[in-house]
Amino acid sequence: MSELRFRGNRRPTLGVEIELQIVDARTMELKSGIGAILADLPMSLCESVKPEFLQCYVEINSGVCRTVDDVEADLAPKVRAVERIADQHGLRLAWAATHPFSGWREQEITPDDRYYKLAELLRETVVRPVTFGLHVHVGVESGDRAIQIGHRLQRELPILLAISANSPFWHGRDTGHQSHRIEVLEGFPTGGLMPPLHSWSEYVDLLGRMRSAGFVESHREFWWDVRPSAENGTLEVRICDMPADLPDVLGLTAMIQCLVQWHSDRLDRDDDQADDPHPMMLRSNRWRAARFGLEARLVDLDTMEPTPARHAAEAMIRRLEPVADRLGCSRSMAHALQMTVRPTGADRQLELYRETADLVEVVRRISGRSRLSAEAMVRGVGFAGSGPYSVVSSPSLR
Repeated sequence: MSELRFRGNRRPTLGVEIELQIVDARTMELKSGIGAILADLPMSLCESVKPEFLQCYVEINSGVCRTVDDVEADLAPKVRAVERIADQHGLRLAWAATHPFSGWREQEITPDDRYYKLAELLRETVVRPVTFGLHVHVGVESGDRAIQIGHRLQRELPILLAISANSPFWHGRDTGHQSHRIEVLEGFPTGGLMPPLHSWSEYVDLLGRMRSAGFVESHREFWWDVRPSAENGTLEVRICDMPADLPDVLGLTAMIQCLVQWHSDRLDRDDDQADDPHPMMLRSNRWRAARFGLEARLVDLDTMEPTPARHAAEAMIRRLEPVADRLGCSRSMAHALQMTVRPTGADRQLELYRETADLVEVVRRISGRSRLSAEAMVRGVGFAGSGPYSVVSSPSLR
């Protein structure tokens, strides 16, 4: 079948997908606004701005890019264009992985036969997770290479989750988790860790068995934290929460591109890692990252020693700096390094709530802070962040 042919890439090309919340500009509640946005979308953006399962999402995709700087040049004008259209309809975009107070029962499914079939089959399992993520595709040369790198990359995925953690609230309450999104997604029967596969043929065999059994209709229903994308010739990393702004997206994208290249270089040198860790060890680190974010103590799976996630993230970035130089993403990697020593997106949401005691105001501030259009600078909404997209007015963060 055509979907089983892996379209390889000779370079670690990039494709980035961001899932943003559509909220009412007055109430800050999630709003089924994708239809209005798509209706006013210029033709030039129709392939890049797409609906998702629920109408309160807008997905904005980059084209195929060679560098992280290219991703920035690609995504920034698209986000600005969607912001302007949203403004015309009394809507705003919010960058977070869960909405702090809107409920899942009020959200409407996007009219689409595939979505309706999924809803009928999975019921609350697929309707309840109103969560928003960052998906980064990195080009790899073959299906075997995608599986091999994905298998090795699972050791580092908890670090990426800890850095990106940005979903502390759910239905109006503080969940105690930095990434409650991961907890909500646990119900998917084909989600979570990638199975212990070691070759493309094993993946094809698994997909064939799952389809024959009627468990899935296509590879798109493997909702793993990291998975191969045959049609794009990429490895897709899906673990990250939707970060707080575009500079954070670019920092995470640089980390992911460099990680994939680093593992590919090791495979070229036949430099294998130590024994494969047990899936329960991987899952336990993943849970700690979701629970505590950068305050987690992640276990080094070779030494069995606990390491603060901030230290593990810094060490990983330092290790990847020579790769970043080769790939031309040192600027975004420097931003990623800053992310390891500052509050996470979840920390900032919690701090805003402690300051305001108002979740509506939390959404208003985060939607203003992440905005790329000049209007946000004039209004001075939100709180300061690093990077060229930050607004100028801010409460202090501890």
